[in-house]
Amino acid sequence: MNIIKREWEDYKILLKNVPSMVISIFILSVVCMNLMANKELYRSEYFCINSGLALSWISFLCMDCICKRFGAKASIKISLLAMFVNVVTVVIFKLLSVTPGHWAAYFSAPDAGTAEYINSGLNATFGGTWYVVLGSAIAMVLSSLVNSIVNVGIGKMSDKGGYLGFALRSFSSTAVGQWVDNFVFSLLVSHVFFGWNMTQVLICSTTSMFIELALEAVFSPVGYRVSKDWEEEGVGKEYLAYVNAA
Repeated sequence: MNIIKREWEDYKILLKNVPSMVISIFILSVVCMNLMANKELYRSEYFCINSGLALSWISFLCMDCICKRFGAKASIKISLLAMFVNVVTVVIFKLLSVTPGHWAAYFSAPDAGTAEYINSGLNATFGGTWYVVLGSAIAMVLSSLVNSIVNVGIGKMSDKGGYLGFALRSFSSTAVGQWVDNFVFSLLVSHVFFGWNMTQVLICSTTSMFIELALEAVFSPVGYRVSKDWEEEGVGKEYLAYVNAA
C-alpha cells in the first residue's frame, strides 16, 4: 500500500509539473496515429506505409523532451497515461459506432446502397478491431520503456547540454524504440491476423523506423529548444525535488 500511495503521489506531482500542452500533444498524437493507421498509403510485398507514420514520431519526440528534463520514469508514466486515454477513446468510438445513425458522408452518396457501404466503412474505421487496439497498446508500452531507458542511458554518457547531445540520445532511442514498436505490432497483428511472413515483419519494421526517425530528426531542434527552456525556466523543480528526496 505504501508503494501504491507513493507512486500515486509521484503521478500527481508529475502531472502538475509537466507542461499541459506537451501532455495534450502527446496524448493527441497517440490517439490520432492509431486512428490514421487505418489508412494505407503504399504496400508492396516487403514494404508498407500507413498514415499513422506521419504522426507517430510526435509521441517519441515528446518522450525525449520529458526524458531529458524529468527522467525515464516520468516519460514512461506519461506514455502509460497516453495509452490509457487512447484505449478509453477507442472504447467510446466503438460504442458510438454500433449506435443507430448516419455519418455526414452518408448523405452525400449517390445512392442508398453506396451510402450504406460508406456508413459501414466509417463505423468499422472508428470502431476499430480488438486485436489491432491490443497489439498497438502492447507495442506502445514496450517501445516507451525501451525508448525512455535508452534515452536516459545514452544521455548520461554523452549529453553535455548542447544540441548534439540531445540529438544523439534522441535519435538513438527513437530508432530503437520505433523499431520495437513496429516489430511488436507487426508480429502480434500483421503476422498473426494478416498472414505476414517474418521477412515482411522485419523489413517493414525497419523501413518504417527510418521514415519515423527522419521525421523526428527534422523537428528535433524544436524538441531541444523546448527541453532547454524548461531547464532555464525551472520547469519541474517540484517533481525533481520530490524524486531526489525519495
